[in-house]
Amino acid sequence: MNEKGSLKIDACFSPFLYDIYRDDESIVVVIDIFRATSAICVAFHHGVDKMIPVATVEEAAEYKRQGFLAGAERDAKKVDGFDFGNSPYDYMGEHVKGKTIALTTTNGTQAIAVSKDAHRVVIGSFLNLSALCKWIIRQNRDVVLLCSGWKNKFNLEDALFAGAVIEELLTNSDSYKLGDGGLALKYLFQIGKDRPVKFLNYSSHKERLIQLNLKRDIRFCLNLNYTEVVPVLKGKYLIAE
Repeated sequence: MNEKGSLKIDACFSPFLYDIYRDDESIVVVIDIFRATSAICVAFHHGVDKMIPVATVEEAAEYKRQGFLAGAERDAKKVDGFDFGNSPYDYMGEHVKGKTIALTTTNGTQAIAVSKDAHRVVIGSFLNLSALCKWIIRQNRDVVLLCSGWKNKFNLEDALFAGAVIEELLTNSDSYKLGDGGLALKYLFQIGKDRPVKFLNYSSHKERLIQLNLKRDIRFCLNLNYTEVVPVLKGKYLIAE
């Protein structure tokens, strides 16, 4: 049994900063709320067997040439010639059940790529918040919350979700202590948790998605506990655990 405060939670605000926070004995929670990690959780909820996150469009295209389904998104838009983009709605339905899908995105799969050597890499979203936090507590490890951001810059929605993870972990376990980044995000979530859509009203990526007529995606990605699935990285595959 852990002593009180014996496990560390830290927050990394961008994949660009990951080497500063890197600890290969830790669990890394990859966060890309709008929209990669939300879409991944939806895919597994709808029965995807495995997903293969890749950093480049070229890698995803190679998997497609091999006969796999493949999704690709850049600058919040689906890349031409692929089966899916980055919308959670792309992954809802029987068409994904039992499939293996390769996926590349502007931010989320980049965060997976830089953190792949951690003890465990797990996918987090508001859609699986409670299941994720229960899983983390069972692992009994230090935690790095890796926000994917936008092209290596800080974004507000990933930070808000990281704060939600922190609040839930601290509520359900006395084993954790916070670094300063984690403490800041705890306070951020306390400010924004009651009205997250309004809190994110002027965030840069929300405005970007609205310009692309993706308001429906925004609201969906802020739903709490849509699923119990916890996607984890094993080798090159994401699987549901």
